[in-house]
Amino acid sequence: MTTSLQPKQIAQLEAIVGTENCLTAGADRLTHAYDATQRRYLPHLVVYPNSTEEVSRIMCLAHAWRLPVTPRGAGSGFSGGALPVMGGIVLVLTRMNRILEIDRENFIAVVEPGVVTADFQRQVESLGLFYPPDPASKEFCTLGGNIAENAGGPRCLKYGVTRDYVLGLTVVSAQGEVFRCGGRTLKNVVGYDLTHLFVGSEGTLAIVTAMTLRLLPKPASKKTMLAQFASIGGAARAVTGIIAGKIIPATLEFMDAATLSCVRDRSPIPLPDQCKAALIIETDGDAVHAEAQMAAIAALIAPHDFLGGQLAATSEEAERIWQVRRAISPSLKQLGPDKFNEDIVVPRAQLPDMIAALEEIAVRFQVRIVNFGHAGDGNIHVNIMVDLSQDGVPERARQAVEAVFQAAVRLGGSISGEHGIGTVKAGYLGLEIDPVAMSMMRRVKAAFDPDNILNPEKIFPPL
Repeated sequence: MTTSLQPKQIAQLEAIVGTENCLTAGADRLTHAYDATQRRYLPHLVVYPNSTEEVSRIMCLAHAWRLPVTPRGAGSGFSGGALPVMGGIVLVLTRMNRILEIDRENFIAVVEPGVVTADFQRQVESLGLFYPPDPASKEFCTLGGNIAENAGGPRCLKYGVTRDYVLGLTVVSAQGEVFRCGGRTLKNVVGYDLTHLFVGSEGTLAIVTAMTLRLLPKPASKKTMLAQFASIGGAARAVTGIIAGKIIPATLEFMDAATLSCVRDRSPIPLPDQCKAALIIETDGDAVHAEAQMAAIAALIAPHDFLGGQLAATSEEAERIWQVRRAISPSLKQLGPDKFNEDIVVPRAQLPDMIAALEEIAVRFQVRIVNFGHAGDGNIHVNIMVDLSQDGVPERARQAVEAVFQAAVRLGGSISGEHGIGTVKAGYLGLEIDPVAMSMMRRVKAAFDPDNILNPEKIFPPL
């Protein structure tokens, strides 16, 4: 595999995208060498294509040169999926940021991968439509990155994840071929389902250059409540009680005691010391339905160490409730300068057991663990906060991460709910995927990309 470029080759790439969109300076390469993991791998150059045709021509050259190509959106991922581990080309798709079509009769949209998720949501909502997937980074992450990681978010409990809204894709293969899969219809069983194979493949099989997305009618009303509990066990039981009561809220987020201690001083809503866990609960639909569901939820959670709740009467009050959740990430540094951000998922009924396991792991390895996330679907964001400069801490942190993954799999869960595998979790894939399935996956990768130039060194552990 080639990992260096000659001036003549750079000139060929410049002829495709323009000199201003083919970056070779050290500062530009360094800017695209890392993602949210803060791991760093320097590419040989960075290109910004503006069309499917340009992506195709770039991939034709990369295939001929056997040059690694790393597709990239906003670079906001937590698993190292956008890291150019083998150098080569970083292919940034943010110039391809056009909303090509919004079909209000068929409830579909056609968009390019560089469209920012929240911008797209605001555009369709202005037309009375709704695109539910809402990752926490939606104000800057791109739809192409959401496709690559099969992103979720708080609303996936009721509405599902990105994969559930992808009807069709235009993709460019590792060899530069352009083809389409799926279509514009809800039903399509013609041939293999390549569309959903590409969703969540982390840019290792092909490069998505356009997508057809399913939309819904925008809910007419929404009710939001911050529920406070005297114990994390009570909050976990409340979650299972809500679902057992046959109510599926639009969102059901949780925060544990360590999380609340971090945000207590920044919270716009009082969080008394006796509050050891909290849930943010939203219902939506028509006004009567949303209000009736919230009333039923209040009755269901009352027996579970419930201290009380703040029910938003206005959109401004709802925004204050969500400010509590958004204050978490910037507040965590007070617990330690270094963070291991994992996103395990377990069956909802096992949520109390997983919380107990996390508490035991924190004690066993003498690390601080902060937990929050999407309780309704069992997706926990486990944040191990440490100071890696201290003796013995790096190894204890590594052991704690592995123990977290082992506990999740033991409870019937997964080592990743929405962040993907990338480079960070590749070494743990064998905890969840059996050897035969792993072999099948490697064969799929080899069938699409026999030269292993598309986002190499991702997902699979080294052989």
